[in-house]
Amino acid sequence: MYAVVRIADEIVDGVAAAAGLDTNAISAELDGFEQQVFRATRTGFSTNPAVHAFAGTVHRCHISEEHIRAFFASMRRDLDPTAYDQAALDDYIWGSAEVIGLMCLAIFTADQPLSPANQQRCEEGARRLGAAFQKINFLRDVGDDTIALGRDYLNVQAAVEQRDVDKRQIVVDITADLDAAYPSIALLPTAARAGVLAAYLIFRDLCARLDHMTMSEIMSTRVRVPAVMKARLVAQACVQAPRLRPPTM
Repeated sequence: MYAVVRIADEIVDGVAAAAGLDTNAISAELDGFEQQVFRATRTGFSTNPAVHAFAGTVHRCHISEEHIRAFFASMRRDLDPTAYDQAALDDYIWGSAEVIGLMCLAIFTADQPLSPANQQRCEEGARRLGAAFQKINFLRDVGDDTIALGRDYLNVQAAVEQRDVDKRQIVVDITADLDAAYPSIALLPTAARAGVLAAYLIFRDLCARLDHMTMSEIMSTRVRVPAVMKARLVAQACVQAPRLRPPTM
């Protein structure tokens, strides 16, 4: 799954353009790749090993065709670099991030199905965690997105004096998503729980670092979680994950 979404993302994020393709040609490449994916999910075969493997995953884990189409729709949206209003941003985040969380959940639980109630709670958690990760990436990459790629996901072309107010609201929204997603991590099968918790902790740390910077600083500096801190958070997740207990209803 990761390979397929990464390939689609790379098609629209500059690799094709660097090879000399114009927007129409890049769009055709994305269309062709999407067709490869759906042909493979229908037939169970592709000469592209990543697509072939993904097709098997789709069938084994019952990944929704609707979610795959939503993902490609958001990737196609990246070829039209205009500012996003809230409705357009919500649609983009659904296809670029929330459905990825739902696909991951389908994979994590393929051999250990959840009860209907826990499935519903985990689907909400997967969507909120995916949305939080995407918003953090938007905030961290706001300089490259707006200058290099011409994408104004966060509408940072607003007056400079308004940017830090807007950034604070973005962080509040991200924190709400992270808080809402956290309880569902305890419901995941043990094999997946540590990895998801590690990602949660790393992105939460990254969000805190962004919160302590001005928008001007964020636009001129790529913020990273240092490798030592990442290792510490991964170790923390490995210790904590088996001990997590589902919240009481």
